[in-house]
Amino acid sequence: MSKLRVFTWHIHGSYLYYLSQANLEIYIPVNREQAEGYYGRGETFPFGDNVHEVPEDEVRTMAFDCILFQTNTNFLEDQYRTLSAEQRELPKIYLEHDPPRQHPTNTKHLIDDPDMLLVHVTHFNRLMWDNNHTATKIIEHGVTVPANVSWTGEKKKGIVVINNLPSRGRLLGYDLFLDISQKIPLDLIGMGTEEKGIGEVLHPLVPEFTSHYRFFFHPIRYTSLGLAVCEAMMAGIPIVGLATTELSSVIRNGENGFISTDPGYLVDKMDLLLQDHELARRIGNAGRETAMERFNIRRFAADWEQTIGNHVSLVRRKKLHLTA
Repeated sequence: MSKLRVFTWHIHGSYLYYLSQANLEIYIPVNREQAEGYYGRGETFPFGDNVHEVPEDEVRTMAFDCILFQTNTNFLEDQYRTLSAEQRELPKIYLEHDPPRQHPTNTKHLIDDPDMLLVHVTHFNRLMWDNNHTATKIIEHGVTVPANVSWTGEKKKGIVVINNLPSRGRLLGYDLFLDISQKIPLDLIGMGTEEKGIGEVLHPLVPEFTSHYRFFFHPIRYTSLGLAVCEAMMAGIPIVGLATTELSSVIRNGENGFISTDPGYLVDKMDLLLQDHELARRIGNAGRETAMERFNIRRFAADWEQTIGNHVSLVRRKKLHLTA
């Protein structure tokens, strides 16, 4: 059976890398300006041969099975500037990475089309969005870490992994990071963190870099579920975070991590982990078992293969029925 040919934009590099582990041929546009979504493969991620760069002005000449949107701009602007009219009639899926920002419960999703499929990455996201009349599907994250990477925890510090945290403020917990770092030693990595942290560590190097820290701190108040958290769990790094959004369904407090809405409680648990390496090891191992079951890359790849295949077949059957 030939691989399905999926056209999308390069929006979240780490997610695109994990998506490329599925048995799919993925096509991404590239242009000279390297505008958002048009970066091509880039040099950060070790993409395989199934991820193809296509010059933007050649996209209209190519055959695809499905169009995968990942941002409102993709849907409202990019499809009209990049795709032909015929390509815009292909089966379409919108991948929603985030919960609603305008209002947490009363925001209608941009997509309101019974012929499209809206894929959410967490149950929390689907719960919070008003999904209109669009069919929805949950595909939870799947991640990998290098086989030779596992937690050692010899650094008596916590690690925070968030891009551009200083500029993203309270939503992602910058105030909590600043406050808690006065009490507990914390390092921060990510793009745009040079003034308050270490700066960017390329994605393929993050698991090994973070594996030496005693714990991973996730201060984000309102988010989906960060891939960095899943990757840290997969490497056996103990998780300490806010008991909000999807993380509250992943961490069993005191068993495979520590979560609370009380920052003071979290500080106490961070201090406990710093003092007790063996406790940190047990918590991290339990978290790794959770990640291996819940964020298994083969399950993730199979979910995407099945979801795209089923949606393409459904849309094609509908069109045949309408023309019969």
